[in-house]
Amino acid sequence: MRWKRAAGRALLVCVLLLAGYAGVEARAGRPAPDAAGRGPITLVTGGDLTGYLRGILDGWNRSHPREKVTLVELPDSADEVRAQMVSELRSGSDRFDVLNIDVAWTSEFAAAGWIAPVDGKRFPLDRFLPPVVDTATFGGRLYAVPYVTNAGLLYYRKDVLDREGERPPRTWAELERLARTVAPRYGMDGYAGQFLPYEGLTANVVEAVQSAGGTVLGDEGARVTVDSPAARRGLDFLTGGLREGWIPRRALSFTEEESRAAFQNGELLFLRNWPYAYTMAGASGSAVAGKFGAVPLPGPEGPGSSVLGGSNLAVNAHSRHRATATELMAYLTSEPVQRRVLTQGALPPVWAQLYTEPRLVRRFPYLPTLRRSVLAAKPRPKSARYDQVSLAVQAVAHDALAGRQSPGAAVARLSRELRAIVGRG
Repeated sequence: MRWKRAAGRALLVCVLLLAGYAGVEARAGRPAPDAAGRGPITLVTGGDLTGYLRGILDGWNRSHPREKVTLVELPDSADEVRAQMVSELRSGSDRFDVLNIDVAWTSEFAAAGWIAPVDGKRFPLDRFLPPVVDTATFGGRLYAVPYVTNAGLLYYRKDVLDREGERPPRTWAELERLARTVAPRYGMDGYAGQFLPYEGLTANVVEAVQSAGGTVLGDEGARVTVDSPAARRGLDFLTGGLREGWIPRRALSFTEEESRAAFQNGELLFLRNWPYAYTMAGASGSAVAGKFGAVPLPGPEGPGSSVLGGSNLAVNAHSRHRATATELMAYLTSEPVQRRVLTQGALPPVWAQLYTEPRLVRRFPYLPTLRRSVLAAKPRPKSARYDQVSLAVQAVAHDALAGRQSPGAAVARLSRELRAIVGRG
């Protein structure tokens, strides 16, 4: 039959291409990638701000003298980290064996064939907080292993709310009322998130949309779902705050750090930010130390839904030493190392039991709140073209927040732009 002959020709072409690839590799003096390969490896990551990771890797190197890992730290900027990783992966380089990637990049890297599928049986996935595992899958397969998680929290001035006899808000209406009426009495702005057009704005917008019950993409990026009443309601919540003034105009230029500094300096009643801000705001010298708290993000009728942040560990599809790379990932996601990720790196671990351990909760009081936030969180939109999806969300949302477009028009425009991106896939 015709389809059988066509399939046979396609198979032959694939075999010849693979054979040719292996031949080129051999002629270059490099063996083809081997899933059972062992030997020295390289771990690449964004900047390790606390310096904890080198100590953890020293433990691996002492017990694996013939399979030592070399750490490569890229610049702190997420965009620069991604650009350098993509440049290496796209060229077929085996320079990096294990990649510590943002959870939002997993689907893109997997769809491009840059990272190898992972055998989930090698890892204690059932001990992780359940939602984090979803960030490591694409097309029904596991392509990475969760290493660090994250979810947005609502920080609030506890001293101010206590003085007013108010509780921290659970709904958007409560947040708006307090930001509009209480904050001015104390010379503060009401609320801010991260509204500069960068990845942080994507997170804020997607959180608002999904808290209202909407989605941006469905079927792992195959279908655009953003043109909905829920998406318009979510965007209207943010644009309304800027229009009415309880979100300050200067927040349009806020990233995580500018917004954290504003809250930490006593200029904001409420702030949406990641858990790292808790430790910094509570440090000696902070204007709000001992005066603030954190709760899950509010939503229209009750607690909302954050996007999942954090990072996953993945194996370069061109690694020569995949077996060693896989064992390193198992080491980094083991309970003892995950404990050090929290206590030494001040990063949220993926092991569920660490969020309820009394000694750790005393040291990191935000853990129970963060656990609730992670359990209610969802991954950012999965797409083989995530970078383009995120750029479209940022551009359209920023126009709406700046008042250049209504929420309804912005959602319709975003739907058109996303359909063009998905269609090219």
